[in-house]
Amino acid sequence: MNRPQSAAPVHPPIDVQWVSGLAFEAGRAAGPMMRIDGDARTAPSPFDLLLAAIATCASVDVVTILAKQRTPVRALAVRVEAERVNSTPRRLAAAVLHFRITAPGATLEKATRAVELSVTRYCSVRSSLRDDARVTWTVEVDAGGPPAPLTGG
Repeated sequence: MNRPQSAAPVHPPIDVQWVSGLAFEAGRAAGPMMRIDGDARTAPSPFDLLLAAIATCASVDVVTILAKQRTPVRALAVRVEAERVNSTPRRLAAAVLHFRITAPGATLEKATRAVELSVTRYCSVRSSLRDDARVTWTVEVDAGGPPAPLTGG
């Protein structure tokens, strides 16, 4: 297939193979595979993976932004709380990303700004969602002193 030079880059294909029941294996060709379970009994469900993808995508940006600010991250954890619509399809209605960041020298303001930039501007997973799927966040920073939570978004 010939693509015009102005076309967007193509993402490598993802292969999905049915295992049994509602369990599947998915991944890139010749790359690591992951188990996905529609019942969330033996592996994360597709919706679990969507929430993890939002948090991971945003976290990649946060780590990168803070490193550029010379406040390298020593630890980062995100807890995602989500609401789904009641109708079918039960898509994402809203999510809250609760960030806990350990970055010596980081300020709550800088960390919060890094999260804001990621979620609202850089995260391709978040940008791929419907506009009415609200994503907000909280940030807690440990910069060597006691953590101070802040709600944003």
